[in-house]
Amino acid sequence: MLGVKIVQQNCQGLVETLGKYSRSVEAGLHFYIPFLQNIQVVELAMHPLRLAQYSVITKDNADIEASVTLNYHVTDAKKYTYENTDSVESMAQLVRGHLRDIIGRMELNEALGSTSKINAELASAIGDLTNIYGINVDRVNIDELTPSTEIQRAMDKQLTADRERIAAIARAEGEARNIKLTTDAKNKALVETARAEAEATRQRADAESYRIEKIRTALQQVDSNYFRDQSIQAFTSLAKSDTNLVVLSKDDITELGKVPVIQKMLETQNKK
Repeated sequence: MLGVKIVQQNCQGLVETLGKYSRSVEAGLHFYIPFLQNIQVVELAMHPLRLAQYSVITKDNADIEASVTLNYHVTDAKKYTYENTDSVESMAQLVRGHLRDIIGRMELNEALGSTSKINAELASAIGDLTNIYGINVDRVNIDELTPSTEIQRAMDKQLTADRERIAAIARAEGEARNIKLTTDAKNKALVETARAEAEATRQRADAESYRIEKIRTALQQVDSNYFRDQSIQAFTSLAKSDTNLVVLSKDDITELGKVPVIQKMLETQNKK
């Protein structure tokens, strides 16, 4: 009487005769001798595995909790089954050991910000475990690195202090910029005012210079009659005033006497 065993797709059967491995069979229908033989089926498909959180110490003695997930598949069913009592747990211990070594060479801030780097180093360190456990790790990923509660509180305080420091610096820089803008505006206003006053003074000086020049030019073009007329007007104003004494030189009196009106005024004065 023969036994029948169906090995499913993506699986491999290990035929044991009297408890000893004899051969491997692929997926399909297989016969064996009951009580003398047994066919143990090993899945070759990919398996996900989540490692429980565990403590890891960084280079600067910070305690963090690491959470890792990975995917693996069996590459050698014989080694996987017979050469290790628990190949999956052995693989998990190897992953945890390499992760402790990698993070142990990093400081806390570096470790928290370098999960991609840690993933790459961990995958390289694990490599192909076929020759040891009959397993290949297809993907490994650091899901979470969580600092301890005490470290989180310290980090929160540091973060708050940094934010306050940055805010204080920003306020100081804003005030400094405001003072600078105000000072620059005042200085500019003073410069513009001084410039406007200087321009006004220059224009007034130009106008006065122009007036004087016009008078000088006009005076150069008049004859003696103009000055005689001015003298007459002056004497006329004196005659109307309360002044009863005018002092003139002899030459001025002689010159003015030549003017008929002045001469008549002088004669009238002498008769009195």
